[in-house]
Amino acid sequence: MSASLSVTARRAAAAALAAGALVGAGAASAAADNGAHRYGPYVEISSVQYNSPGHDNRSIRSLNREWVDVTNTSRRSVNLDGWTLSGEDGHTYTFHHYRLEGRATVRIHTGIGRDSDRDLYQDRYDYVWDNYSDTATLRNDRGRVIDTASWGDERRDHDGRRSGDWREDGRDWQDRHEGREDRRDWQDRHEGA
Repeated sequence: MSASLSVTARRAAAAALAAGALVGAGAASAAADNGAHRYGPYVEISSVQYNSPGHDNRSIRSLNREWVDVTNTSRRSVNLDGWTLSGEDGHTYTFHHYRLEGRATVRIHTGIGRDSDRDLYQDRYDYVWDNYSDTATLRNDRGRVIDTASWGDERRDHDGRRSGDWREDGRDWQDRHEGREDRRDWQDRHEGA
């Protein structure tokens, strides 16, 4: 009787260990999935107005009409404290104590103004973005490139695709993100075609 009890006990123990291994593997998989979502905020440069409309006279109004939109496409807010937005010439704006809510956009103006939830100001007295050719780069607080937007001849965006023709007035943004206005639609509406 003791031999059969020990075989039964060993089988039960083996079944319990196997079940525990399956549960552990499922938990590890779930933890990996949660980690991927936690480290994958969907923050992107969604639009750029690199040539302010009108005369480039360095007035506060003209400087503030040069801007970059940064959008959080996820549902969770993202802490942008220490993140940077920079151009090819080295001008860098650093986000300080700013949290971008889920599904929200913040506009970073070149000029001077009062920061709010939707508008931030670089407080510069000169233009940042080159009208003919430049790249805006968004980096997180560890210096990792999160997104880029380029304009000018033969520029490439962050995934290696050609950025396309950008209009001098800055409104022809060939958007690489699904569901947004494409270049032909803009031309049809704005160039009378």
